[in-house]
Amino acid sequence: MLTHLLRLKYKWLSILVCGMIALACTSRTSTEYAVSSPGNRLRVTIWEDTIGALWYSVTRDGQTIIAHSSLGIIQEEADLSSGLTIVGVSSTEKVVDTYETLNAKRRLNRYSANQRVFRLRNADDKGFDLVFQVSDDGIAFRYHFIGPDNQGIIIKEELTSFRLPITAKAWLQPVAPAKSGWEQTNPSYEEHYEQGIPVGTPESTNTGWIYPALFQVDSTWLLLTESGLDGRYCATRLRPESPDGEYRIGFPDPKEVMPSGGLLPVSDGPFYSPWRVLTIGSLATIVESTLGLDLAEKAIVIDEDVLKPGKSAWSWINSKDDFIVYEEQKKYIDFAADMNWQYCLIDVNWDRNIGYEKIKELADYAATKNVGLLLWYNSAGSWNTVNYTPKDKFLTSESRNEEFKRIKAMGIKGVKIDFFGGDGKSVIQYYIAILEDAAKHGLLVNFHGATLPRGWSRTYPHLMTVEAVRGFEMVTFGQEDADKQASHATILPFTRNAFDPMDFTPMNLHKIYTHVKRRTTPAFELATSVLFLSGIQHYAESPEGMEHIPENIQDFLRALPNSWDDVRFVSGFPGKDVVIARRADNRWYIAGINGEAKEKEMTIDLRQFDGMIKAKLLTDGQEFGTFSQSIVPLAETTLNLKPNGGFIMVLE
Repeated sequence: MLTHLLRLKYKWLSILVCGMIALACTSRTSTEYAVSSPGNRLRVTIWEDTIGALWYSVTRDGQTIIAHSSLGIIQEEADLSSGLTIVGVSSTEKVVDTYETLNAKRRLNRYSANQRVFRLRNADDKGFDLVFQVSDDGIAFRYHFIGPDNQGIIIKEELTSFRLPITAKAWLQPVAPAKSGWEQTNPSYEEHYEQGIPVGTPESTNTGWIYPALFQVDSTWLLLTESGLDGRYCATRLRPESPDGEYRIGFPDPKEVMPSGGLLPVSDGPFYSPWRVLTIGSLATIVESTLGLDLAEKAIVIDEDVLKPGKSAWSWINSKDDFIVYEEQKKYIDFAADMNWQYCLIDVNWDRNIGYEKIKELADYAATKNVGLLLWYNSAGSWNTVNYTPKDKFLTSESRNEEFKRIKAMGIKGVKIDFFGGDGKSVIQYYIAILEDAAKHGLLVNFHGATLPRGWSRTYPHLMTVEAVRGFEMVTFGQEDADKQASHATILPFTRNAFDPMDFTPMNLHKIYTHVKRRTTPAFELATSVLFLSGIQHYAESPEGMEHIPENIQDFLRALPNSWDDVRFVSGFPGKDVVIARRADNRWYIAGINGEAKEKEMTIDLRQFDGMIKAKLLTDGQEFGTFSQSIVPLAETTLNLKPNGGFIMVLE
């Protein structure tokens, strides 16, 4: 008993001392500043402490979501983490923006926020401006390096942190170690999520956590990411350690660079860091928000005739490498035409197995069927060992433009480029150079083995989709991924697919053509055609598999919209289930999946969808592998979902 009491005594003494140290380190000067959202529910407070370090905190309806968290930069030339003084503060200004997207959750978007700019300088007159913008759905801030002394500076470390309450839970995906995995292609944002872990749980490989990172603080949710990455900064992540729930910005591994390329941000004049983006509210806030796109740069000018979202047939997901041959691809072109899909993707080694001349033949044939061809490329130079071809075509501006010009003349509509494996500044610049050159030639782009696009699909609207997810191909490779697919899929609308288009390659309705046994039901798979967002949706179904699917389901897929006008969260919880409604013209499509291996009852009130007069339900039949179709009343409706099952309702 005495030992126990002594332990308690020292435990509480330790907590008291740590608390006093933290309080001393964040003691505020006499002045603090605040920025509130237009609706006044969100509020960020900024202050400098007694040693000139900069801090901020965030509240929602008075509840602390982010406690005293640090701000600051360490440059090679100057330490801007302390000794700072707020020498100027702008008045609150309203920021309003409207824009249109064809490859996201909502066609017409409006952003409204309150902005204040804080000027920080040290005794040597070195520093930065800090821009805060607070909207009703979240908080964003970024560093602005301005002035003649910012030429050639190197940013060694960013001290931005996010201190969550110690009682919060997290849904986080670890960063794969650089140059690990198949043919040294990591990191590629393709790991499983740790679900509902306590904040402060260290990342086991010591590499960190990727964005978007999801946190639950009591009944409030926070989605943390970055946006507006323009090639002047490296992509960042969260560091692996988070003591007392404080997560810090981390930079990439030094190996994540192009040959002879740079890792860290180096200025060529005044520049901004990416936005640090905190979407805050309910799960509905996260599902319905476009904050990650709102903060990205405006769209470049590009021929609108090029920007055609759609759906694509794709042979590789079922038949893999050996069937990238002429006759098989012609069969998939016919499949796309029959399904009223706009594209057919021809994957690896097409240059060797088919050749440019015969690809031109296929492109001409596809055009007669109103189908456009997409071609796969290996991005890689010497930084991994992947031998798939075409390879090395995009490493220089000259070779990129030559190849883009050649395939555009052949009638090719877009490219899928794979195996980037890095977040260093030079790799980010490579992505952007590809996007800019592809735009000149009117080609659509799909990045695989890639980083999170961080709002690029707004700035470069021809970026139709990006992988950066543990997608369906992993399900075809191993039973463990198939076993986890349902739960994994329910996390993605709240994380990876919250803002940016995601090439999960969903919807295998009949069966997987490998040794793997699929655990999800056909209706679950059908629901992912609506649930997952991608400018071009590459479906994991084959012509042979589609022959087993009822004609009414095929007709549904033929008529499924290629883009969406609006979105509405209905219900869900990450890792368990999710129901989301998407509108196109005068129809609402409601898609739901059960992420658990047990039967589940869901109640949906269809009266919230004003103006609808009829609701058709597509769900699992009595026997596995069959579908059921019925008309349901426009009232509070209860559905019984099978284990790992799903449904779609169409409201007209």
